[in-house]
Amino acid sequence: MSKRFTARTVATAAVLALTAAGLGAPANAAPSNARTFTVVAEDGVAADTAIAAIKAAGGTVVSRSDEVGMFQVSSDRADFAARATAAPTLIGAAEQKAIGRKPKLDRVEQEHLTAGARPGAGARPGAGGKKGAKLDPLDDKLWGLEMIRADKARKIEAGDRRVTVGVLDTGVDASNPDIAPNFNWSLSRNFAPDLTDVDGPCEVPSCLDPVGTDDGGHGTHVAGTIGAAANGFGLSGVAPNVSLVELKGGQDSGYFFLDPVVNALVYAGRSGIDVVNMSFYVDPWLYNCTANPADSPEDQAEQRAIIKAMKRALTFAHNKGVTLVGALGNNNEDLGAPRTDVTSPDYGADPYPRPIDNESCWDLPTEGPHVIGVSSVGPSGKKSDFSNYGTEQISVAAPGGWFRDGFGTDTFRTDANMILSTYPKHVLQEEGSVDADGNIVAGFENSVFKQCKANGECGYYTYLQGTSMASPHAAGVAALIVSRYGKAQGRTGFGMSPDQVEQHLYRTAAEHACPEPRLQQYRNEGRDETYDAYCAGGVNFNGFYGYGIVDAYAAVKTPLKPKARP
Repeated sequence: MSKRFTARTVATAAVLALTAAGLGAPANAAPSNARTFTVVAEDGVAADTAIAAIKAAGGTVVSRSDEVGMFQVSSDRADFAARATAAPTLIGAAEQKAIGRKPKLDRVEQEHLTAGARPGAGARPGAGGKKGAKLDPLDDKLWGLEMIRADKARKIEAGDRRVTVGVLDTGVDASNPDIAPNFNWSLSRNFAPDLTDVDGPCEVPSCLDPVGTDDGGHGTHVAGTIGAAANGFGLSGVAPNVSLVELKGGQDSGYFFLDPVVNALVYAGRSGIDVVNMSFYVDPWLYNCTANPADSPEDQAEQRAIIKAMKRALTFAHNKGVTLVGALGNNNEDLGAPRTDVTSPDYGADPYPRPIDNESCWDLPTEGPHVIGVSSVGPSGKKSDFSNYGTEQISVAAPGGWFRDGFGTDTFRTDANMILSTYPKHVLQEEGSVDADGNIVAGFENSVFKQCKANGECGYYTYLQGTSMASPHAAGVAALIVSRYGKAQGRTGFGMSPDQVEQHLYRTAAEHACPEPRLQQYRNEGRDETYDAYCAGGVNFNGFYGYGIVDAYAAVKTPLKPKARP
């Protein structure tokens, strides 16, 4: 996750997103002075029963997602949340509370921006000396493609157009010439209307950005790594022939709220999406706990509702055939032994220290059911200093970039140690690396790239780092597996069991032993003891690499293991 991608509570105009996506059933209009809540029903409670309890507590249901027992509710009662939580048929109510400020960039993103401003920070000596067959002009900068042997894999399997990969993120810029050929307009949806308190003024009157746009940039970067077209232009992705589906569940500012994320997952399951990439965590809590003593009773109930809704949504999508891939996170901690959380809540109130009990707290979605958790490595293969790790949750590792990789060589602290991918022009202009005429600003020539066609159509590309960049490498390999071994389903369907995809991904990953010494320190890279990380486990599975670094070539070349007979 390059911006420590987060989802802070519930989206305001979620009813607009739900209506646009065909999800839920809008009910009575809310009073203009009402506040907005997300309410989650207890297990086994019928929708009508839950709605009756919501009404009794003083709420009006605006939209509903019956598959996960989640309701968007408005109420002008000051005690609505307490009344809803007290109802035996309801788990709790999460209120949207605007804080009127944009989220701060995390350390990983700050380092990217700082690095990009330094002239001469880009080239890695010796990088890009070889160019594989049918690779695009900028592919010589994609060390990640070479590390996972995606360049070799495409000679056997470059992806099947019928295979759909959902990019659950800030949107996707479909105007980029590397995205456009593979963008699936008919399936793409926006579930996250702009929130003016964190996203700034709405670009359109409805505040629901058109499909095919991305005002954050993160989703477009992720999409390019997964499936940028191999078209002799710009760069190519891991699976350059698959279909990319925008599932906008994140705000422009980088927040990912519960309602848009859950409804995007439900939609993915309903629509037959094959793979969904999730490079974020659901806000406002870094860890959602069932009963953390540091939290108020209302906050505890809110977190229980988030946990339940997310687990239901992930399970629903999985059961409908969706392979779920998630970024492990950039907090440089063992997810099986979490530190005190000092960043939550990051929306609606000021953060405070929260000791985290591993048995009753979850980092979602990566610690949710059926999610393939991906850690990040740099060009050297060493775990990126920022990457989360740990045997409890890790599944595989993948190239996520690491600006500080290569200590003792000319590559140390160079942009080319990070991941290059597609990025929206207007976001680069807002960040100051591209001018009003579309030209790269002096000093950014090694961190931002521009490619243009003869007709004047241009694409833009930049470097980012984070487990957000690792996860789409794994999602791309998963898409290649479905492309290679999937089968027709029904009259028009095509796909593969997520369990089979997951097992084949693990079986074909390149095993990577723990480093020696196992306690890795990053003093040479300028990091203090809080970055120290201990790698537990053996060669076949450990806390830094899981089952290994994903291997696209092995994944499409190795025969699928037959299912065991019952």
